[in-house]
Amino acid sequence: MNDKPSGCPMGAGAKAGAEWHGAQLDFKESMSYGDYLGLDRILSAQHPLSPNHNEMLFIIQHQTSELWIKLMLHELQAVRQNIRGNNLPPAFKMLARVARIMDQLVHAWDVLATMTPPEYTAIRPYLGASSGFQSFQYRQLEFILGNKNPNLLKVHEKSPESHAILERELHAPSVYDEAVMLLARSGFPVAPQRLAPGRTGPTVLDDSVKAAWLGVYQDTEHHWALYELAEKLVDLETAFRFWRFRHVSTVERIIGFKTGTGGTEGASYLRKMLDVVLFPELFALRTEL
Repeated sequence: MNDKPSGCPMGAGAKAGAEWHGAQLDFKESMSYGDYLGLDRILSAQHPLSPNHNEMLFIIQHQTSELWIKLMLHELQAVRQNIRGNNLPPAFKMLARVARIMDQLVHAWDVLATMTPPEYTAIRPYLGASSGFQSFQYRQLEFILGNKNPNLLKVHEKSPESHAILERELHAPSVYDEAVMLLARSGFPVAPQRLAPGRTGPTVLDDSVKAAWLGVYQDTEHHWALYELAEKLVDLETAFRFWRFRHVSTVERIIGFKTGTGGTEGASYLRKMLDVVLFPELFALRTEL
């Protein structure tokens, strides 16, 4: 009696088991996908403290957000360098990428919004005083975009390395500062005090900068690169506003108006942040166009 499957030559089954459409299957001596991405560390970095099923969602939501923020910082640091070097085309691409990352983060709130108030209440006692307000990377993101506040460095004194990075960012020109300095290098009369180094507060509307941007918008034929830069910055801030709004909406949906775990007013505090304007002149000038 012949037990060999019909039409299957001897050894074909063993050969099929060792191949899959030409893909490499043996990674004993070479780098795999998981090795390259460090997945052992990433996928073992979730440590729920409560017995509640929904805490895994809460952890992964915030960890993935931090990864996206890390990419935004990577891009914005390069944007700043390129604007400083009058090399605008790469900066345009990077600014567009950052705006799309913010879109991604807007939609990420849809996932967290599946958590109901009772589900969050079950895990909240296990969070202690930890809060997104303490995110070192988010603070760095705000600083590089020009929304600076030296008082907020105190939160990061626990980590000397993080504190030092924020201290440097606090005193460094923001992305928007570099755009304003580019306006001045392009011949627009910007007030000397606006160009002074070491600004450590939030960006405040400056009439000379508004007039310069207005000149760009009124003569786009001669200032197309600056015009494109301005619109990329507007795109970025618009995406950032959507992200902030979706954040506060999700917080209101899940915890209402309870105090935040980090001691802030929670949703009320986040609503105040909606009034922050990163690039004030670029929005103010639109009334006059």
